[in-house]
Amino acid sequence: MSGRREPVPFAFVAEGERFRSNVTPPPRERLSATQLVARTLVGLTVVAGLVGSLLFGMPALQPHKAAEKAQQSEAAEGR
Repeated sequence: MSGRREPVPFAFVAEGERFRSNVTPPPRERLSATQLVARTLVGLTVVAGLVGSLLFGMPALQPHKAAEKAQQSEAAEGR
């Protein structure tokens, strides 16, 4: 791979493919039981909040046909 594939405005970007690191990153630390439970509870709380907002919000988004019928019946009684 001696040639560049396409022109690059910065030389260091084009030469960056030549240099590869041989240093491996350290292994990830395992989560403790407390951290795992805490993350799970936070996730469940977020999901429960979204589901609750949908449950309480959906009736507000529905058209109020019952309210229209009630208004019509009241108007009809007033005649």
